[in-house]
Amino acid sequence: MPFACALRCRVAFLALLGLSLPVGAQAQTTTTDPLAFETTRTGQAVALAPVPGRNGMVVSAQDIASRVGADMLARGGNAVDAAAAVAYALAVVYPAAGNIGGGGFMTLRTPDGHVSFVDFREHAPGAATPTMYQDAAGNVEAGASVTGWRAVAVPGTVAGIEQVHDRYGSLPRATVMAPAIALARDGFVLKQSDVDLLHTSTETFAKDPYARRIFLHPDGSPLMAGERLVQADLARTLERISRHGARAFYSGPIAREIVRTSARRGGILTRRDLGAYHTRVMTPLACDYRGYHIDTAPPPSGGGIALCEMLNILSGYDMHALGLHTAPGVQRMLEAMRHAYADRQALGDPDFVSNPVQHLNDPAYAREIRRYLPLDRALPSASLRAGAPGPEKEETTHYSIADRNGMAVAVTYTLNGWFGAGVVAGRTGIVMNDEMDDFSTRPGAPNMFGIVGSTANAIAPGKTPLSSMAPTIVSRAGQPVMVLGSPGGSRIPTIILSVLTGVVDYGLDVQQAVDLPRIHEQWQPDVVEVERGALSPAVTRRLTREGYTIKEHAPWGLAESILAGGPRIGQASTMRYYGGADMRHQSGAAVGQ
Repeated sequence: MPFACALRCRVAFLALLGLSLPVGAQAQTTTTDPLAFETTRTGQAVALAPVPGRNGMVVSAQDIASRVGADMLARGGNAVDAAAAVAYALAVVYPAAGNIGGGGFMTLRTPDGHVSFVDFREHAPGAATPTMYQDAAGNVEAGASVTGWRAVAVPGTVAGIEQVHDRYGSLPRATVMAPAIALARDGFVLKQSDVDLLHTSTETFAKDPYARRIFLHPDGSPLMAGERLVQADLARTLERISRHGARAFYSGPIAREIVRTSARRGGILTRRDLGAYHTRVMTPLACDYRGYHIDTAPPPSGGGIALCEMLNILSGYDMHALGLHTAPGVQRMLEAMRHAYADRQALGDPDFVSNPVQHLNDPAYAREIRRYLPLDRALPSASLRAGAPGPEKEETTHYSIADRNGMAVAVTYTLNGWFGAGVVAGRTGIVMNDEMDDFSTRPGAPNMFGIVGSTANAIAPGKTPLSSMAPTIVSRAGQPVMVLGSPGGSRIPTIILSVLTGVVDYGLDVQQAVDLPRIHEQWQPDVVEVERGALSPAVTRRLTREGYTIKEHAPWGLAESILAGGPRIGQASTMRYYGGADMRHQSGAAVGQ
């Protein structure tokens, strides 16, 4: 099936973002602005339809990578083959967040219904200490955990992708990696959306000699749309991985060059750190909502437990009857968010701390919360207990894949900030992460979101930082229904909540649910963030009277999502899958097979 073009998705997104939709409604307007709406021949505005796929679907934040994944499915590969191909392709065509120098999470559902969660997040190096980003007086050093080699944690992407592909893939590694190698070696033509991301880091590239060689002209000027980005060093690195697998990354020339560059530029990574890296295969966190089964991320993610707690709380209300983005509906959702975010704060790496997952995910606990929830006013955040996650950034990426046999893969992986620590590992061409910033650099100190750091997420050698990433698979009666996830830092759980409830509670199709303007409350700071058009003026006034502080925020998240069975629940179709690409960043695509 043809992929969804960036302009059409942008058009539909802009239309929907400016509206508060009634239950199940299509966006409509009388405007004739071609940049704001897609119109029929009669001039009536319509929302973009989800992209259909008869035998499979790939949705990612970069259209080239989506087509690479769909091509793997067309060649007879399964969802894991496509997931590996997309992971490596994104490292080339979406270098701001796609990576082999970072890490992430994967939720995988096999055709027989078995679901696994793979943690390939980064680890703190062996020389890391709880106070490594504090000065002699105990104050946090500005930028020390964000920029440069001291911010780099041990990468996990290659180990995770290769482990899963070795176990479940059907195509040879050389086949799934060939597109990424060609894209790096021969280059690809930059679109405006690509250079918009590159331009976020022009000053950072100029400070690193290896990044400067790749992402800037010799005179230091930035690349522009229509130019070709060639990454010859990265191509050679990918070729080594293609031949030798994960050991090519964690030992041998690649590892030596990573460690050499780190040591020369003030980092603490060692060959031992790389050689000792290991993934974890874990049981997903599971919960149920209105007859649907949700498999999502357990700790070291706090995102999955926040998602399930919100769903458990909301399950006691008739959200459909309350209405989409009405004052009563939003009030219930905000209080569920507030409680879930307060509860998730003190979580950490399960190898280092004990997490009260069973209690927080207990429907009985949610019922107890509902007993004390006000239904006509805001509950003061100060009345709930304190704690905190790490300062996770919003700039990551997610992709969703489903194949003809019902295998589904949801992957969220990241460098943390755009282009990570802003450094490239010598002549490997690998952009390195700044994941050390996801730890609490000083317990008790607020992060960039105003959230306070906790001891559970303090730095320790070999430890994985807490994350909000929550790749999620929804099923019903033993069949996959949705594959979804998003970047967005601390907002990830509420993004997923918005898409999931949009489909389940409000009858939206998958594209409408992805485009739906978002609402977020995270306990602290005590403010409700909304995208433009999320709330009508009347709803805003009523919630303000009830004690909510509402602040409009720029669009956030990229909820690349798949719905099985039809474009919306209950709408039968001859197509097996429907994809919704999130055009808040306008380079992505849903590609059906």
